Amino acid sequence: MSIATTIEYWTSRMNGGDPIALTKYGQDNESFTLTGTGSDGSAVGGAWQIANVGAGQYWSVIPATNEHTIVACFKFTVAPVDTTVLMELDNGTYKVQVQSTGDLQTLRLVGATSETITDLDLGQADAFESVPIMIRLTLTAAGVATMYCREIIEDDAGIVNYLQVTGATGSSKVIKWGNDDGTILWNNVYVTTFGAFSPDELSTSPFVTDSLMRMALSIVELLRDSKRFYLKNQVGSASILYGYDISSQMISRIPQPSVHVIMRKLDSPDFTTLGGTRIEQNYTVLLFITTRGTDYKNAYRMGMEIAGDCFDELYTNTGLKGNTDSLTNYEINFDTKMDDDEVVCVHRLEVTYMRRLNMLHR
Repeated sequence: MSIATTIEYWTSRMNGGDPIALTKYGQDNESFTLTGTGSDGSAVGGAWQIANVGAGQYWSVIPATNEHTIVACFKFTVAPVDTTVLMELDNGTYKVQVQSTGDLQTLRLVGATSETITDLDLGQADAFESVPIMIRLTLTAAGVATMYCREIIEDDAGIVNYLQVTGATGSSKVIKWGNDDGTILWNNVYVTTFGAFSPDELSTSPFVTDSLMRMALSIVELLRDSKRFYLKNQVGSASILYGYDISSQMISRIPQPSVHVIMRKLDSPDFTTLGGTRIEQNYTVLLFITTRGTDYKNAYRMGMEIAGDCFDELYTNTGLKGNTDSLTNYEINFDTKMDDDEVVCVHRLEVTYMRRLNMLHR
């Protein structure tokens, strides 16, 4: 998948209230349909509690598309029995489920095969730092099913931190969540029928999606895909990244030359409509182009070539929608050698965008 566009958002957003009445909590918010016993669900402490006094409850929407995402935050009060379905995506061809294993430490991803994630605290037994678990489940049209835990793609050691299986044979399109055994507090459940989005492609926060993803991470994606001479041939994809950490120690680990993209700030000088339904927002984005060489002139020139490719790529492919998305100015600072032992050259490109945002999906 790719980063969600401005017309791709969470189509159903349950924040602890009655799942059958979501339209009361915002525009473009499709309510869920109940299967099960109505009295088995109730609002408890800011969450929707489902207890299987009767048949339990499953809440669903029927998508018209073939790629789906559901993300849920929940807590087990009483663990459901093994194989209880908690979340399910079915695109008519492939189906995937998240199932309980009957305890408070593990969950199972079930498709054509199954994978298990361990070391969870589903009952929040560790009262000091414990929080409700957050699980994201995605399904592509080709049947690739992925489960992310805590919205983490890679752990602190850079190791992939998600489970992935091929979906089992599907039956009919549905996105559903709930339980027919045990007692679960469902704090939040978000669903989108617009695609199979990873945590880096659609955040549960529209603010993060609009800023970090649609602006900064989309620039990383654009530069990685560039066919321009130096970006294509001299800078590896792994060396074009968002600058979460640009300390000298981290920079030294990245193969040179490299490009780090950073969103330095954003601001909204004016709300252009009454009630703030649409706002204009300015984004200041920095690009640090780092090269290394014993001959500083060569490092300087290569860095300038890469910076030029970055500017040309951004100028010709971003900020082209005059009334909603515009590149307004840029500034570049070239790094000159000042010390005899200096071998690293860092050119700095700063660009500013103005975008008009629709705030109604919040």
